[in-house]
Amino acid sequence: MEEKRGNSVVNAAKNVASKLMSVVAPAQKQAKAPAPAPARTKLLLGIVNRRDELKLKEVMDDCSVALSYSFNGMGTARSQLLDYLGIGETEKTIVLSLIPETDEERIMHNLRRELSLYLAGRGISFTIPLTGISKIVADGITGSATNKQTDWGKIMKSSDRKYDLVVVAVAANYVDQALDAARSAGAAGGTIIRAQSMKNDKAEQFIGITLVQEQEILLVLTKKENTEPIMEALSASVGAKTEAGGVIFSVPVDRTAGISMADEEKEQKPEEEKK
Repeated sequence: MEEKRGNSVVNAAKNVASKLMSVVAPAQKQAKAPAPAPARTKLLLGIVNRRDELKLKEVMDDCSVALSYSFNGMGTARSQLLDYLGIGETEKTIVLSLIPETDEERIMHNLRRELSLYLAGRGISFTIPLTGISKIVADGITGSATNKQTDWGKIMKSSDRKYDLVVVAVAANYVDQALDAARSAGAAGGTIIRAQSMKNDKAEQFIGITLVQEQEILLVLTKKENTEPIMEALSASVGAKTEAGGVIFSVPVDRTAGISMADEEKEQKPEEEKK
């Protein structure tokens, strides 16, 4: 009798456990496939030849929606071919665009293809994550996006990033010295922007430096492993305590186009597999 009672208790326990597993298992399975991420806005920075400025904007608008601003710069990328042709330094247009992250992959692919960014001297494009943006602008951009949601797996993580953008602002006539310092530490080139220091008396007082009004800004896109050596070389040559009075910082970069043939081939494969 006791044995039968014991067996009935065991069987009841098994039935309860089975029912619990039927509830828990689907929940565990669902946890492995999280819902798509909400749409976000990112900053796309394009550095292209002047004649390609409008085409760059057209490509972005054809793919999705982009709120863009442009200004002039000077490209300094070096190669034996460019030097031989005498076009090592070329006038560039720098375009800053706010784009929906959900359409980022498509936009970068089309820019690479339509502007032939895989060819030397045609330009580069890359995206930078944002920490904040006004809600009205963000809602308008993400609301007009071709895609409304993105997979969590496609969101760039810090460990996945291969490039940084190094920015250095120096007194006028010191930008060549800054470029030489960056190249000595592994930089291939950069983009120069003419600028002016605004009324920074309060900041200068706390930092302990005085900035001249006429400034030049050097943008250097580099692999992450070269970021620290480049910034150290810049600091020693044109840093805040030198006559150049340089202010140096770096920001993370997500997707790129027009950087290297190896990277272009890797980016092309996912697109070819979809076809």
